[in-house]
This record gives sequence, C-alpha cells and structure tokens, in this order.
Amino acid sequence: MLFDTRGRHRRRAVRVIYIGLACIFLLGFVGLGVGGGFGSGGIFSAFTNAEGGSSASFSAQIKKYQKLTKKEPNNASAWENLTKNLLHESGGSETYVTSTGQATAKGKELFKEASHAWESYVALDSAKPNAELAQLMEGVYGEGGLNEPAKQVEVLQIAVAARPTDAALYAALAEAAYKAHNTRVGDLASEKAVSLSPATDRTRVKDELAEVKANPSGEKTYTTTTNGKTYAGKLNAKKELEATEVKTKTAPAGTTTTSKSK
Repeated sequence: MLFDTRGRHRRRAVRVIYIGLACIFLLGFVGLGVGGGFGSGGIFSAFTNAEGGSSASFSAQIKKYQKLTKKEPNNASAWENLTKNLLHESGGSETYVTSTGQATAKGKELFKEASHAWESYVALDSAKPNAELAQLMEGVYGEGGLNEPAKQVEVLQIAVAARPTDAALYAALAEAAYKAHNTRVGDLASEKAVSLSPATDRTRVKDELAEVKANPSGEKTYTTTTNGKTYAGKLNAKKELEATEVKTKTAPAGTTTTSKSK
C-alpha cells in the first residue's frame, strides 16, 4: 500500500512519519555524500564544521548563520544553511513538536523563523532551490505546523519537480492544493498521484483525494431533525452543535433523529 490514510488524523500521522523518515534518509545518504543530486551541496553541508549532531551544535550553527545573514543579507547559502539548522533544531524534541506531530508554541516560533529563512533563500536562489530542503519545509507549512497550505503547495511543487515519479509527493501536493482552494493544481497532482500509484492502490488513492477535494477542511457536518425541522451545522469547542435550519421535507412531528456526514 502506498499510504493508509483512512481519516484526516491518520493522514497527518502518516505525514509525520513520512517526513521523519525523509529526514533520516536525507541525512544518511546525502550527508555521507551518496546521491547528492538535489540542491546545492546537500543537506549535510551546513554541518561540516559542527562538533557532532547535538542540539547544542545546531544552536551554535543557528547563531552563526543568523549573524552571517544580518551581515550578508544577499548570501543565499547563508539563508539556506540557517533554514537547515533551524529544521534540525526542531527535530527529535517534543519541546518543538509533540509525538502526534503538532508543533508546540515554541515549535511554531521556530517554524516561523525557518519560514522566513527559507523564503529569503528562495528569493535569492529561485532558479534551482534545494529540493530536499523544500520537501522538509512541507512539515513546517502543514496542518501540524504553521498550517499554511498555499506555501505548502509551493514547496511541494519544488519537491515533485525533482522527484517526478513519487506518487506520495503528488498525493501530498494534491491534498495541500485542495486545502489552499487551488483546484487546478489539486486536480493535476491528484491525476499524477493516481497514475503513479500501484494498480492495487489507485482506486483508494483516487477516492481519498476526492474526499479531500470535497471537504478540504476535514470538518464533519452534522444534521439533526427535531419536530419536523432539519438543522445542519458543526460542533463548537464544547462539542455542542451549532446548526441552522435546512429547508427540506418535513418528518412526522415529535420525531428526533441525528446523523453526521463528512
């Protein structure tokens, strides 16, 4: 199976695992000089002078590149390395990201810094930005991070351009595009995701992406019929139904039914 995503929360959990594995592989292969086909110099190039992979050394590198970007604001490499180190600082610690993939308050602040560094880097190196780094930025802009689907679309478009046969990346792009209300990009990415998926998964992938297109927010709509009147709405923070009357065929007086739909 390409990815088991029955339900929006499971999709988010799978995405967290996917991004985590991506980090491991990028560090393992590119960091050791294997398969450095993406970007400029590989994701590990920022740490050639670091003493090990501790959080302390990431912090030192962050300070180093923060100073450098202030001194040389047009230095694309400095912004790229600052982005990398900010992302590494956020990884593997529940100070920034919980075990369920949700950014903490400190995590969101760090992600905002990473977003600023990334955007500064891309503005200076827009011709061929680091595709590996773009893929990692998806987590920053995803639901568990800053929840900015339009920016998530931008980084995923960079990632799929470098990995044009990756069905999972196209599926992620389609989902982000639908959430950003960019139906055209969503439909194109959805078609690619389905066509690139194993034959046994195509129907499921197509159905799941169609579900996201129809209901990009993932919120459930509840309906209830009381004394012949039908109401529809969503649950508030207290799990109370906030509904308005829907004009429909009346039911026998005195009956009460409740249903829900995605």
